[in-house]
Amino acid sequence: MGSALGVPEEKILALPDYATSPLYDDAERLALEYADAMTLSDHEVDDELFARLRRVYADDALVELTAIIAWENASSKFNRALRVPSQGLWRRSRPDRDDHHRPGQGGPQPPSGPGAA
Repeated sequence: MGSALGVPEEKILALPDYATSPLYDDAERLALEYADAMTLSDHEVDDELFARLRRVYADDALVELTAIIAWENASSKFNRALRVPSQGLWRRSRPDRDDHHRPGQGGPQPPSGPGAA
């Protein structure tokens, strides 16, 4: 999906390392840190993170970013609970394998559903 929007595959593949990857700028790293804090059970959007977000993003942009992250989280939970299969919009190349993970091939699968990251 991201590559269809002009995001280079190299950047998509670097997503797990967004915090240190030179492919992401500071605003992108902050947005991804926010997404992690909203998504991961052992994380929290603390006052320090929220203050950094307010310094970078206008109020309207922060509300929109929060809504998008919340929507993606809800979609992922909804689809997983109802066993909605992936639409196959996302795949990741792995240097140690020649094939790509696709539904039905086994191995870890990305979150599924509308707009799943």
